[in-house]
Amino acid sequence: MSASTIISDNPLLQGVGLPPFAEIKPERVVPAFNQLLAELDQQLATLEASVQPTWSGLVEPLEKLTERLTWSWGVVNHLMGVKNSPELREAHEIVQPLVVQFINKLGQSQPIYNAFKALRTSENWATLELAQQRIVEAAIRDAELSGVGLEGEVRERFNAIQMELAELSTKFSNHVLDATKAFSLTLTTQAEIEGLPPSLVSLAAQVARAAGESNATPENGPWRITLDFPSYGPFMQHSTRRDLREKLYKAHITRASTGDLDNNPLIERILKLRQELADILGFKSFAQLSLASKMAPNVEAVNALLEELRHASYDAAVKDLVELKAFAAAQGAAEAEDLKHWDISFWAERQREAKFAFTAEELRPYFPLPQVLDGLFGLVKRLFGVTVTSADGQAPVWHEDVRYFQIADETGSPIAYFYLDPYSRPAEKRGGAWMDVCINRAKITENGVTAIRLPVAYLVCNQSPPVDGKPSLMTFYEVETLFHEFGHGLHHLLTKVNYPGAAGINNVEWDAVELPSQFMENWCYERTTFFGMAKHYETGEALPEHYYQKLLAARNYMSGTAMLRQIHLSSLDLELHYRYHPGSSETPSDVRHRIAKTTTVLQPLPEDAILCAFGHIFEGGYAAGYYSYKWAEVLSADAFAAFEEAGLEDEEAIKATGRRYRDTVLALGGGQHPMEVFKTFRGREPSTIALLRHNGLVSAAVN
Repeated sequence: MSASTIISDNPLLQGVGLPPFAEIKPERVVPAFNQLLAELDQQLATLEASVQPTWSGLVEPLEKLTERLTWSWGVVNHLMGVKNSPELREAHEIVQPLVVQFINKLGQSQPIYNAFKALRTSENWATLELAQQRIVEAAIRDAELSGVGLEGEVRERFNAIQMELAELSTKFSNHVLDATKAFSLTLTTQAEIEGLPPSLVSLAAQVARAAGESNATPENGPWRITLDFPSYGPFMQHSTRRDLREKLYKAHITRASTGDLDNNPLIERILKLRQELADILGFKSFAQLSLASKMAPNVEAVNALLEELRHASYDAAVKDLVELKAFAAAQGAAEAEDLKHWDISFWAERQREAKFAFTAEELRPYFPLPQVLDGLFGLVKRLFGVTVTSADGQAPVWHEDVRYFQIADETGSPIAYFYLDPYSRPAEKRGGAWMDVCINRAKITENGVTAIRLPVAYLVCNQSPPVDGKPSLMTFYEVETLFHEFGHGLHHLLTKVNYPGAAGINNVEWDAVELPSQFMENWCYERTTFFGMAKHYETGEALPEHYYQKLLAARNYMSGTAMLRQIHLSSLDLELHYRYHPGSSETPSDVRHRIAKTTTVLQPLPEDAILCAFGHIFEGGYAAGYYSYKWAEVLSADAFAAFEEAGLEDEEAIKATGRRYRDTVLALGGGQHPMEVFKTFRGREPSTIALLRHNGLVSAAVN
């Protein structure tokens, strides 16, 4: 077989449709991209030579070209997140600089940029739909932020920075994955597992077996505790062994901060390069550059929101800690006067159990994943009139646990599909949860026939896997996480925009992207939805009413503390990208401790290196944008308030409000500015009142 035959059979060059995961091997990545980028280079040169300042002469051919790249590169990046391996990393490392180089070349193409500007001033402009106009305007802005106006050495320097930043973010991510994987605690005696719930004991035995302890059992051990969240979280909440909690906590906050996996130098370098990038483009700080394409008008507006929320949550968080100490003291805890970080989760869980008379663990048997999905799918049918059904076996998957689903409209016609990869796999899958685009909705014309290409999403979670023959029994927090990611999914899947550049989440200002996801979390507590999913995995019996009432009562338990933590991270991110000067006598860690003085109640430990694992801002897209969670939560709480005002018991009102939400927030995608979309749905601009009310912090805001 000749080399060219091998390459043309390469599954990564398919470019359309569902990726054939079983055939995609790490050794095929480099040859695929060598060929793909050579072809795209050729296509770009041809387009530049013949470009016309019209939709069909500029945007459509450009879309075809970029979609081939995003399809192939999207598959590789997806696998880096869910099926990471040394071989894949090596291939990614070789290909990434070439991809970045091409993206820079495309972003800085003068002929394309000029054609976009000419289109905006042509008489054709008025004939374009609003979504089309937004795509053109975003393309002009993005070209300017990509350095289209730069020349000579300055352009070379700009491109070198982009290249290095891409490498550093991948390296940062790999370090966190490896550091999380590298630490484990093997427990061998009953005394060491005291207080741990059966679900964690079973999981810890399963993890030990997977690590080579073939005889490990839940009854006799050994048990292996890791920094992976389904293991770490419950251990910190339930272990009565303060010494082991301390050990685990310190391992967690110092991940990727020493030795070969030390992310500190990477953080310094990333911040320095981002500042230089901002300087080159004429911005005073990277935060200003970041906000140039966001919904928030400027850094002052973000700071004002963070300060309003800090003011509303700080005293509540102080009170939370005082109450926690008093509770621990009443239980006769020697450490009560001087609670440390590794005591907070443990005592907070004990206090919650005492206050609301239930444990998070007691609820798990009532939230098996299949039942939770039934509840979730029942909700979207009620709200949006769409039906979700299993389509397992109709799509290639990357792991046997991955599910595939179809979404159909009122007539039963399919309108979208999604993958669900629910369980934690610390050996190959990064932590956290996310939604990613597999295929964008688009209107496609081939051989004179026009059809709608249906969107497909990846939904990825890291919840407790099935253990010892039981289904995945979820904590309520894991239920909320699934609803959150599904909200992102709906934003991508229920779009009515037929131009990929503004379909779904594309071209939605980053700080509005969390609106649909955070909106969905509210429904976990809504009675019909809740009882639609809270059923015992063995008996099918509904969760007793008193538990539901307790869960509602516990909803705002320590909400001041939770809100303040988000404010802390958002303020830290903003400070590092706004006022901080990389290379000065202050280190990023010093900045963290300085910001902590007004945004935390329990000051971080001196060795706390949580920045070294802050993937959102150093490997993901949240740099100078972590505030987006709070910015969008104002929108999502206010959007949910529309349903509360309509009356959650009134099915007809819920249906009508749900349809309006679907036709605006979910359907319009990036085709209109998010403020306009919000106002069309709500009839006014957003207010923070609903957010503070949902968090039980309204009185603080009024004072």
